[in-house]
Parts: sequence; structure tokens; C-alpha cells
Amino acid sequence: MSFDLENLVSDLDIRGAILYFKGNVDSEVINKALDLVEGKLLTTREAPRLRKKVYNVLVESLQNLYHHADYVPKGYHSARPDRFGLVVMEKLGRGYRITTCNFVATMRVKELEEKITRINRSTPEEIKELYKDILNHQEITEKGLGGLGLLDIARKTGHRIDYRFKKYDNLNMAFRLTAVVALV
Repeated sequence: MSFDLENLVSDLDIRGAILYFKGNVDSEVINKALDLVEGKLLTTREAPRLRKKVYNVLVESLQNLYHHADYVPKGYHSARPDRFGLVVMEKLGRGYRITTCNFVATMRVKELEEKITRINRSTPEEIKELYKDILNHQEITEKGLGGLGLLDIARKTGHRIDYRFKKYDNLNMAFRLTAVVALV
């Protein structure tokens, strides 16, 4: 198959990206990416509030890759079959766009789509209530609290979460998640 996760980001300007990574996401990669972005945000003299929001959304995005990426399908080229993903961070006019891509089992797509749709249809107040509800009533699993990261991204950005799925094979989909962070 000639499919690559980069197919999902062909509309982005990855040549000018502040951060571009494709590979297995582990704690070392996360720390290096966060250090790199923090340094770049400081040198560009972004407003402290914007820096904090960008950093927080990037943390959540990387943690989503680390905790929720499904195994890489057989036949896809990667060093290891787990925690494989792609992350791109670009500077926009007055903000930043953070995009992640990873594989998701086809059977999980509907649930994930419903979760994001619910978040996107919610007001900021409803998102705050959903966040509190998960914090107070959900059991913590090895992957964390289900959906808290997506809610946190929505809270920090104040924008809809953009997403798309692309079929890889009958059992797997490639998943793209995009968040735009800007001062309002």
C-alpha cells in the first residue's frame, strides 16, 4: 500500500512548520517537542497567554497520541507498532494550528466521532460542565480519563475541533485531529 499518514496533512505547509514529527511517540519525544516549541514561542515573543494556550493544547495533543493511538496496521511501515503518529504545528496569522494523525481501529470511529461532535456542538459553559462531570464521575483507566483531553483542547482553543478519517483497510482508519489556538 502506498498510504502514508502524510496523506492526511498534504494540505498543510509542513515545510514551514514550527514542529513536524512522524514516528513513535514516547515520553522522550514528547519532552523534546515541548522544549522545542517552548523555545520557539519565547523567541517569537508571543503573548504569555497565547504561549500558555498553545503549550497546553500541544501537551494534550501529544498525550492523545501517546495514550490513544491504536496499533499500526500490518503492512504499514513503522519502527514499532504502538504509539505511532504524526504531529504538525504551524504558525497562522494570529495563532497556531496543531494537527495530529494516528491510526484508529474502525470499530472505535463511531464513538470518537460522537464524542467530538458533542464537544463541537457544546457551548463553552456546557464544555466546562462536561469537563467537571468527567473529573468527578469517571474512573481513571491506564489511558486516563476518557475524553478529558479533547474537552481540554476545546476549552483552551474556544474553537471547534476539526477532524477527519481516511480508510486504511477494513480494520483501520487514519485519524486527523486539528486544533487552532489564537487569542480572541
